[in-house]
Amino acid sequence: MSNEVKTKEKVDMDPKYIIKLTVTLFVTCVIVAGLLGLVNQVTLPNITAANEKKTADAIQKVMPEMEGDPVALELTEAMTAAASGAGATVTEAYESNGAYALKVVASGSQGNIEMMVGVDAEGAVTGVSIVNNSETAGIGSKVMSNENGVLDQFIGKSAADGTLSVGKNVDAISGATVSSRGVTTGVNAALAVAGVMG
Repeated sequence: MSNEVKTKEKVDMDPKYIIKLTVTLFVTCVIVAGLLGLVNQVTLPNITAANEKKTADAIQKVMPEMEGDPVALELTEAMTAAASGAGATVTEAYESNGAYALKVVASGSQGNIEMMVGVDAEGAVTGVSIVNNSETAGIGSKVMSNENGVLDQFIGKSAADGTLSVGKNVDAISGATVSSRGVTTGVNAALAVAGVMG
C-alpha cells in the first residue's frame, strides 16, 4: 500500500469571470421575472373572467329556483370553523331568498375538488356542481361529471340524515371511492356551514 496522500486540486477562478457569471445570471433572472409578470398581467383578466363565469354557472346549477342575482356573503369564523370541522374549506358563500350556494374545497384522490353546493331554506341540498378538480380521467372524473347521477344523489339530503358517508347513505362509483368521499366531505361541510348560518 502506498502512503501517498491524495490531495484535491485547487481550481483557480478568475474574479472577473465570477463577476461576469454573477451579473449574467442576475440579468437573466430579472428578464425572466419581468416576462412572467407581464404574462400574468395579460392573462389575469381572462382567468378571472373565466373563474367568475364558472362560479356563476355553478350557482345557477345548484340553485335553479333562484330569483335575481345571489348576494355574496362575507365568511365568518363560525362558517370556516364549521367547514373545517367537517374536513373541508369554505371559500365563498352566496344567498338568495334564504337559500345558500357555498363553494367548498375538499381533498380528492389527485388533489383538491372545488365544488358549489346549494342548500335551501330548510337545510336540504338542492344540488352539487363541480367547479374545478384534478381527478383521474376515466375514473374520478366519472364522479365529477355526474356519471350515473352520482352527484344528484345528494339532492334532498340534509343534516337530519346525519353525517353523509360513502357506503352508508351515499353510493360511490366503483373505482372512484376516494373521489366520491371527497365530494361527500364537501357536501357535509356545506351542510355544516349552512347550519351555522341559520
